[in-house]
Amino acid sequence: MRSTPIPSFHKAVLHFFEVLSVCSIHFKKTMSRINLAVLLVLGLLLVTAKQSTQMSLRNPSAEIESSNCKLATLRVGLVLASDNNEKALLDSGLFTPDSDKPYVDHVGRRFNIGKLGSTPIVYVKTGTFSVNVATGVQTLLHEFNISEIVFFGNAGSLNKNVLVPGDVLVPEAVAFTGVWEWEKFEAENKGQLAFGHFNYPVNGENTLGTVAYENITLYSPNEDPKEVFWLPIPLPWYEAATEQLTKDLKLKECHSGRCLPRTAKVILGLKASTSDFYVKNKAYGDFLLGKFNASTADSASAAVALTALSNEKPFVVIQGVSNVVGVNGSSREYLERHEKRRMPYCTRINYVLQMAS
Repeated sequence: MRSTPIPSFHKAVLHFFEVLSVCSIHFKKTMSRINLAVLLVLGLLLVTAKQSTQMSLRNPSAEIESSNCKLATLRVGLVLASDNNEKALLDSGLFTPDSDKPYVDHVGRRFNIGKLGSTPIVYVKTGTFSVNVATGVQTLLHEFNISEIVFFGNAGSLNKNVLVPGDVLVPEAVAFTGVWEWEKFEAENKGQLAFGHFNYPVNGENTLGTVAYENITLYSPNEDPKEVFWLPIPLPWYEAATEQLTKDLKLKECHSGRCLPRTAKVILGLKASTSDFYVKNKAYGDFLLGKFNASTADSASAAVALTALSNEKPFVVIQGVSNVVGVNGSSREYLERHEKRRMPYCTRINYVLQMAS
């Protein structure tokens, strides 16, 4: 039976009031601001997950046969990619480790057992790049009784007119955009990415030729393997997330006298790209946006999606925008550029918050 999300907005507000109170940030740690904003969204999603009796499709009796009931408890699987993500989770104070068995070490990774608010979870830090991420997620699903997967990490914006540092994206689909077939120079069949189009100062032929973006093979227990490009977030889970996140959610913009130039937004309905290289080149970022309509680039989301779909597990991806592709130091510059203009307003907000508390 598929796990069905249910609305629990008021419960979410109670669980994550602390995150709202501390906002999302230490200014010197821009990633902390972004990650805490992501945690707020994560909290809203976790409390919409209705606990079900669905067992592992791989081996329905594996968890029951375990002698450790802590491992058999149905939990939401939380996947983190980096130390920054884990630090944000721990600094929020929302995660409570299990008193009897707070973690399990397995194949070089630590799987942390406890609750986020009132939701039983197990979280793992996978590391970046698709092989590490996929291995970590598959191990999580193999060793624990997981109802859903929630991934949160950082991503670069490919469209500064829509996403800027501090915003949170919940994409509707992700794709591997680093799986290429590199065509021969002057080959008849041209790939989507033609290097000659980016010659400087004049476009023309380039001996690097063209690159054709390839589909990947999606394997699953109950269907034949199929070739896909986009990996969609399962509709029931995504729709429940959309419903909850479009209600009264407002991410704060100030903490300790430091402010974003505008209130951070939660953006829904866009697409994201994943590759095993860090995208810093603006021309390539513009290509991904123009050719595939991808709004962010990261090195993990599609690996989570592929592994979850292969195991027929519901999942959702949450990305905190940490930079704008092609803009050096975009996170810090974006904040510093507006800090003086916003400081009086932020000081008043902080004063009101202190009085209210």
